Amino acid sequence: MAMIEGGCLCGAVRYSTTAEPVMQAVCHCRNCQRQAGSGWSMIMGVPAAALAISGAVQTYADKGESGGDVRRQFCPTCGSPLFSHVSAAPDLVFIKAGTLDDTSQFTPQMQCWTDSKQHWVEIAGVPSFARNPV
Repeated sequence: MAMIEGGCLCGAVRYSTTAEPVMQAVCHCRNCQRQAGSGWSMIMGVPAAALAISGAVQTYADKGESGGDVRRQFCPTCGSPLFSHVSAAPDLVFIKAGTLDDTSQFTPQMQCWTDSKQHWVEIAGVPSFARNPV
């Protein structure tokens, strides 16, 4: 995999990694919908230790629909959602794929929390899970 790079809308926060993504998914949970201001959130999970971040992020402590802790990080200047950290996967950081410099590096392998998806959303050919995959 090539270098993965990205950042927020205003450029105050930048990130990079050469690590291969562990997973790429579309999440339809209501909290991701609210944070993204959209019907879903596109996420790319990478090893947390391999992600370099420059610039300050703000953290919102949230609870996922599963009841687990979710730390949602965003740029305090422009508000762009950037990363999520979930207690169920402490060694991963989930990059919001819309912030990638090259969004062609993102290809969803699955979609989760489809029991919360908007009725007008249909992502053909991507395996789906009503909640978190087991």
